[in-house]
Amino acid sequence: IIIRFRDNENKCNLKQFVSLVMFLSPPHSPILRRIPDITKNTMSNSEQLLSINDHDFTMRPGFGGPAVPVGVDVQVESLDTISEVDMDFTMTLYIRHYWKDERLSFHSTTNKSMTFDGRLVKKIWVPDMFFVHSKKSFTHDTTTDNVMLRVYPDGKVLYSQRVTVTSMCSMDLSRFPLDTQTCSLEIESYAYTDDDLMLYWKKGNNSLSTDENISLSQFLIQEFQTTTKLAFYSSTGWYNRLYITFTLRRHIFFFLLQTYFPATLMVMLSWVSFWIDRRAVPARVPLGITTVLTMSTIITGVNASMPRVSYIKAVDIYLWVSFVFVFLSVIEYAAVNYLSTVQERKEKKLRERLPCTCGMTHPGMMGSYSEEDVNNTGNYGCMLEENGAMKQQRMMVHLDIEENNQITGHVGSSAYSSMWVDTHAIDKYSRVIFPGSYTLFNIIYWSCYL
Repeated sequence: IIIRFRDNENKCNLKQFVSLVMFLSPPHSPILRRIPDITKNTMSNSEQLLSINDHDFTMRPGFGGPAVPVGVDVQVESLDTISEVDMDFTMTLYIRHYWKDERLSFHSTTNKSMTFDGRLVKKIWVPDMFFVHSKKSFTHDTTTDNVMLRVYPDGKVLYSQRVTVTSMCSMDLSRFPLDTQTCSLEIESYAYTDDDLMLYWKKGNNSLSTDENISLSQFLIQEFQTTTKLAFYSSTGWYNRLYITFTLRRHIFFFLLQTYFPATLMVMLSWVSFWIDRRAVPARVPLGITTVLTMSTIITGVNASMPRVSYIKAVDIYLWVSFVFVFLSVIEYAAVNYLSTVQERKEKKLRERLPCTCGMTHPGMMGSYSEEDVNNTGNYGCMLEENGAMKQQRMMVHLDIEENNQITGHVGSSAYSSMWVDTHAIDKYSRVIFPGSYTLFNIIYWSCYL
């Protein structure tokens, strides 16, 4: 059959042409025979060797029989972060599973194993492990999925993954920052109870290995341990659970520099006011207020990076005791200033009740007051008119009991002496009591927490 048509003649299009050829061709004509597409063959040589399609891999090995043993070993690559605020830790590790599945056995003259990537994992049975109390976990996929499957001729299987997991860690911060924390990573089967799957550490205590270069900025890793326990769920039953337990001791040097030393220096700075004259109000008051505000800033900065726990931490005890010492130094000056004012007022009232004895001084008062005190607070001027001019003479109250009784007939020196308070002595005692008490507190504090 010859069909002729010109390009410029629109007698039939290509679709009509193909339909006509198929209609006129015999049933077994080579024109209708299709070439097979070998790229659509879903069975690879390895899958045919393992007889993947000949078994139901949705069931565990030896279904209906005893529990399948699954050994586990772990290599810790890094311990990334420890968060006190979120109460968790992040760890990157290699987790390997070992079991035997006779359905995957194959004939091999060289007795060599076959290694596959993650594509075959989805077609066979693998243990359904998960991390108990984990907040987030993932299998690394750069540049491909970090999954390895190795099958031996007798059916033994090695399944390895590189995983990063963030898991919960319940911390006791009552001794922070002088604390030691113990965290654990727990591995368990999600669906299979201990009747179907027996989970165990492949090499006992040697099943856990760590990188020698693992280190943390705030913690010293003391030890890693592996244990096995049974976990019970009321609705499903008993499950084997593997524990990776590690102990961390916090480095104290950072907190000594950032918290303890500044707080101690602020307390010592507040003691400087005990050596400043009590009449120097502009010097002593700002010094006390500055130390109080600085201590408040230190306490706020420490608590900002800590969880809001309902108990007192060790650092809280130190900071608040230091804050109390700084605050008491301010109260001490307020007491000295107040007592001095009250004393001067009483002296003034008593002097007004006694006759003016010019040119007389009391030796006891001269020993306690400076010349400026005498001029400003302890003197009274007798205004005498001499030659038409007013002259002032300095006078002190004479506190002799006998003379006072003879002149005024009132109780004089005994009453005055009873209300005498040496305000200088308060500062003198504070110079010894405050440093001594704070030193004693530090001895008790560090002996209890170190």
